[in-house]
Amino acid sequence: MKHLPGAVRSVRFQGAAAALGALTLILAGCSSGSPSSSSSSSSTAQAAGHKGGTLTILANSAFGVADPAQNYTLEEWQLLIDTHDGLVGFAKVGGVAGSKIVPDLATSVPTPTNGGKTYLFHIRKGIKFSNGQTLKPSDFVRTFERQFTVPGPTSFYSGLVGASKCSTKGCDLSQGVVADDSAYTLTLNLTAPDPELMDQLALPFAFAVPGNTSLKLTGNNLSPGTGPYMWKSYNPNTQAVLVRNPYFHVWNAEAQPEGYPNEIIEKYGLQVSDEVRAVQNGQANAVYDGDQIPSDQLSQLNSPKYASQVHVNTLTADWYFALNTKRPPFNNLQARQAINYAANRAAYVKIAGGSSLAVPTCQILPPNYPSYTPYCPYTAGSSHTAWTAPDLAKAKQLVQQSGTAGMKVVVNGTNDQVGKALVEQMISDLDAIGYKASAQLLTTSVQYAFVQNSANSAKWNVGWSDWYQDYPAASDFLNVLLGCGTIRPNSDASPNIAAFCDQSIQSKIDQAESMQATDPSGAATLWTQVDQADTNAAPWVALYNPKLIDFLSSNVHGYLWNPQWYILIDRLWLS
Repeated sequence: MKHLPGAVRSVRFQGAAAALGALTLILAGCSSGSPSSSSSSSSTAQAAGHKGGTLTILANSAFGVADPAQNYTLEEWQLLIDTHDGLVGFAKVGGVAGSKIVPDLATSVPTPTNGGKTYLFHIRKGIKFSNGQTLKPSDFVRTFERQFTVPGPTSFYSGLVGASKCSTKGCDLSQGVVADDSAYTLTLNLTAPDPELMDQLALPFAFAVPGNTSLKLTGNNLSPGTGPYMWKSYNPNTQAVLVRNPYFHVWNAEAQPEGYPNEIIEKYGLQVSDEVRAVQNGQANAVYDGDQIPSDQLSQLNSPKYASQVHVNTLTADWYFALNTKRPPFNNLQARQAINYAANRAAYVKIAGGSSLAVPTCQILPPNYPSYTPYCPYTAGSSHTAWTAPDLAKAKQLVQQSGTAGMKVVVNGTNDQVGKALVEQMISDLDAIGYKASAQLLTTSVQYAFVQNSANSAKWNVGWSDWYQDYPAASDFLNVLLGCGTIRPNSDASPNIAAFCDQSIQSKIDQAESMQATDPSGAATLWTQVDQADTNAAPWVALYNPKLIDFLSSNVHGYLWNPQWYILIDRLWLS
C-alpha cells in the first residue's frame, strides 16, 4: 500500500531506548489483531449505533494529490474506503476476517469462466453517487480507463483486453470492460488468468467514479463516490473534511456499513509530539497511525490511565533505501552488495524507535507474509537467516573490486527529524567503505514523487522509501516494487524506484503468477526464489520491518484493526 507507497508516507522519530520497556508492556497487553477490548466495544457499538459527533485525526503531513486513480498512500486510502466503493471489497471488520473479499457494488463475487479470463459482475441497482447521480455499470469503464490516461501508478489492470494499447493519450477498453446498463452487468475480459484480480479490484484504484469524470488528473478535486461519506474539502496545507453522503444506504454491511461519526476531519501540519498532547488533552481524537509517537511520550502513555487508548500492531511493510541502478556507482552489482554488507541495521532500528518498534531485515518480503523465508546474506557471521552485524571488511573488499571507491554519492530522503537521521546514518555507512556521500533532503510531501520520477534520476544515487502491502500477495512487493513492468519513465508514479529490471527474475515472476491459480504451492516456492534472487541482486538496502501504534482520545470507542486498511476510521464512535 498500502506505500504506501510506499503506501504509508510517515514520519519516524529517533532515540527510543527509554520507551523499549514501556512498549514491551504495551505489546503484551495488545494482540497483533485487535485489542482484547475491541470485540466487546465493537459489539456494543453495533448494537447501540453510536452515531454522531466529529472525529478529528491529526497528521504531520497530507497525502499529496488526491485523485483516486493516482494516489497510492494508506493515509488517503483509509478515508477513500469510507467515500468510495469497488465491485468487491475487503470486509470492514477487525482481525483476520478483514482479509476476506466480499461483494460491494457487485451483488456477488463471480466465478471466472473462459479459462479464468472472464468475470461477469451483476451490479446493484438503486445506488447513487454523492452528487445524486445514479451508479451505472458503464461508470466502471471510465474508472479503468483513467488508470491508463491519468495514469495510475501500477500495472494492476494491464491484463484487461485492450489495455496494452492504452496510454495517456487515450484508452479503449470496450473489449476488456464491457458494460450493459440495461441488464446492469459488467464483464471483465482478461488476456490471461489473474488469481489476484479480486484483491486488485478491492483497491481504491478500482473504486467507481461517475462516467463523466475527466480522463486526466483531477488533482485535489475528488470525484463523487458511493460510500457513507463524501469529501467536503481537501487542502493539503490544512485539512481534509468528510461529511455524510445524503444518498447513501446500506446494501452490504460487511463491505460498507453506515459510519458512526457525522463528520471526519484530518488536520495537517503539527509535529507528532504536539499531536499526542492534543489527543491526551481531548482536543483531537486520534494521531494518524503513520506518524510514530516519540519515545518520551510512549513512556508517558505506558500507564493505567492510557491502557485502553494505546494499540500496537505488527505490519507487513518494509523501510528501505533504493539504489539507483541506472548510474554509477550502483549500476554495479558489487557496489550494491557492498553497501548492503556495510549497512548498520541496528542503528536504523534505533532510529525507528528500537527493537519493540522495528525488526532488522535484509530481504524484500516481510515476515508473516506469503512465501516469506528468512534470508540475510549481508551480515557478519555464517548464518544467512537473520542480520546480526555489518561486515565492513567484506564491504570494503567489494568496493575495491567494483572500481567505485572514492565516488560521490547523493543520499535522498525527507527533511523531518527521522528522515534526516536515516540519511545521516546512510552517509556514515557509505563513507565508512570509501564513498564520499552527501545529503539531499526534501519535504515529505514531494520526496516520494521525486525519487520515482526518472527525470530526476541524475540527481541522486540512494533514495529512501517505505512500502506497506496493497494486499496479501508476494507479487505486491516483488513485482510492483522490483518488476520490469512498473518502471514508468518520467512519471511521479513509478514504484520501482531503483529502476531495477532483471529479465531472468522477471521470467520467474511471470511464471509464478501464471501458476498461482493452478499450482499455488509451486508458485509459493517460486516467489521465495524471486525474493532471494532480488535480495542477491541488491537493488535496495532493506533496513527494517516496522510496527505501528494507534493512540486515541479517551472518548473514542469501537477500535478495530483491519489487516488490509489498519484502523477502521468509520467504525470509531464518540462518547
